[in-house]
Amino acid sequence: MRHWFYTDTAGRLESAGLVLLRLVVGAAFLFHGWPKIQHPFGWMGPEATMPGVLQMLAALAEFGGGFLLILGLLTRLASLGIAGVMLVALATYHLPQGHPFVAMTGPSFELAAVYLACAVLFLLLGPGRFSLDAVVFRKPLGSGLG
Repeated sequence: MRHWFYTDTAGRLESAGLVLLRLVVGAAFLFHGWPKIQHPFGWMGPEATMPGVLQMLAALAEFGGGFLLILGLLTRLASLGIAGVMLVALATYHLPQGHPFVAMTGPSFELAAVYLACAVLFLLLGPGRFSLDAVVFRKPLGSGLG
């Protein structure tokens, strides 16, 4: 189970890149999620077809996931929630509306796709060495356990 939370596969340079990406993406989701977490069951408005409990899960994934990414704590779990929110945004909003990948004006699904790609990257690589996951879940030296 420990391997799911942290694997020591990234070197120092790669870990520096991961921490930079975690800070930027985490801060973005913290700010995206802040207004939603204020009204977690109804941030989409009264006309929304999305059930309140799913709105709450999305708000929690964005705000809480952003906070956890910044800390590098439970990074893969946070990334799983963020990836789920981005997949739902793509499948229920951007693609049915026919939004292009990139648009000079008007809506596009570029940002949702980039956030999804970042979440998948964190799922595959983990948080890197400079994270609380490394401190909490790193296999103790000389231990065959883990």
